[in-house]
Amino acid sequence: MLDIFCNNFKIFLMSNVPNYQKLELTKKEKYLLEPFFTNISKSVYAVTFLPPEVIGALCSRSSRAKDDLRLILLNEFIKPFLEEGDKYGKSLQSLIDFLHKNPWELIFANPKGREFYIKWLAQYGDDSIAQMSGTHLIYQSLSQIAIKYFEDMRVGIAPIEKSTRYVDYSSKVNGKYRYYIDPKFKILGLDKEYKQVMDNLFKTYTSLYVEYAEYLKKHNPNEPEYLIRTKALDTVRGLLPLSTLSQVSFFANGASFEYFVARGLDNNLGEVRWAAEEAKKELDYVIPAFLRRIDSTGAKEYRNYLSTRSSNLKKALKSINWKNEVNKSKRGVKLLEYDKNAENKIIAGLIYTENKEEYKSIYKKVKKLSKAKKQKILDEVLKNRKQRWYKMPRAFENAYLRFEITMNIAGWRDLHRHRMQTQYREKFNIYNGFEVPKELKKLGYEKKYVHAIEKLENLYKKVEKVDVDLAQYCVSFSHLVKFVQYQNLRAFFWESELRTIAQGHPDYRKIEQEKVKIIKKKYPLLSKYIMADMNNYEFARRGSEEQIKAKEAELKEQLRGK
Repeated sequence: MLDIFCNNFKIFLMSNVPNYQKLELTKKEKYLLEPFFTNISKSVYAVTFLPPEVIGALCSRSSRAKDDLRLILLNEFIKPFLEEGDKYGKSLQSLIDFLHKNPWELIFANPKGREFYIKWLAQYGDDSIAQMSGTHLIYQSLSQIAIKYFEDMRVGIAPIEKSTRYVDYSSKVNGKYRYYIDPKFKILGLDKEYKQVMDNLFKTYTSLYVEYAEYLKKHNPNEPEYLIRTKALDTVRGLLPLSTLSQVSFFANGASFEYFVARGLDNNLGEVRWAAEEAKKELDYVIPAFLRRIDSTGAKEYRNYLSTRSSNLKKALKSINWKNEVNKSKRGVKLLEYDKNAENKIIAGLIYTENKEEYKSIYKKVKKLSKAKKQKILDEVLKNRKQRWYKMPRAFENAYLRFEITMNIAGWRDLHRHRMQTQYREKFNIYNGFEVPKELKKLGYEKKYVHAIEKLENLYKKVEKVDVDLAQYCVSFSHLVKFVQYQNLRAFFWESELRTIAQGHPDYRKIEQEKVKIIKKKYPLLSKYIMADMNNYEFARRGSEEQIKAKEAELKEQLRGK
């Protein structure tokens, strides 16, 4: 009955815009900005007429910027140069004037280009040509649930989102904390409780952040201010709910944006449907030919296939009397599978590129080599590898590992970025428990922390009875999530070496260190080349003196604008 009722409110659900602070601009500022974005009034927009370096620099600011990116472009990339009045500033003003006289909508609508894609992509289905061009799409206000849904895509997209490690989420927008409120909560009669629980989480986050930062500053007077701030934000971010609204920028090619929109339009969550619909509206301004197939009969059938797989699986399990058990998993790493012949396969792969033999023949010979000879080959190939960012040879992709990992969602978000490997997870839930940072326990803040999370868990249980997808908004960053990583050894080297560096977060560093310890036992020949940092660090993000000064300057700039 509820599903029927909700379907009747589809327009209502689709029109629900997350809490977003509209830009307050003068007439002149609007004039300067309008040529470069599909709109300057909505929370979703595409970039139009900016050079690649400027777009890249602007979107890269998504991770730490407090302000709307359009405002950053205005204040940092346009106004200073116009005020200087130099050669570049005059050219920039001329470009803005030209684009007002010749709108980008007309410049982009080159008949030959549009006709080419309408014919060869939309009509004949030559998907490869849709990878030859791309664009940028930016969401100023999207929840963690929706962001992760879109970031689950792998090939063809490059997202960057606002960091919870550097950005203070205690401030309000339009007098409200930054979290998403789905209209379904009102239909369920839970909207009042939902707001109370979320407000309490953000209030607790704010108070603990202030208190812990003051404690750190008092007991670590010689530490740079940005390290104190980052450490405090790192520690309390577990209180943030997955409903937390954040800024995210996407760069993707045409084929990927077509899939991006298609997989979201019929999703069970209203926010995801809204985000996909808004994406299509903005992308239709800049790459309409790439999205032409989305409303076709075949595309609608494909969208139905994508959106019903979960419900169809549930039906199948019910039909075979599958008993769905809730297993509480402890934090840690389990090696589910590994290739016992990995070292032989990798060495054979290395030799293959410099040899005219068939792989099978080379592999047989490698298996007969002594350990010392195998080590000699590996030593010679890798002896000049001096830094972790020197990529391992592709031959390391010949062997695979399968891990099951349980960790808090805050740390998982960083490992989720390794999208090229196979990763899949359970739906976010509360049943694996949650973690209270040891630093807060030590200072006696545990009770306050736990009280806020327990209220959230009580709400989750109420929502879960009706809609398990919607209930995910009632999960915090501190709750544990269980997921599987299926990665080749080349990906393992890259991830373990990157995620154990001193600048990383302790939550995922410990997971990666645990993985390294397991693999060292399994592959003694290969593991000696792993450049993983196995140390622990009280303060993350410590760098050189030059980096510290740069971070301090950046922080002062952020605080000045707050």
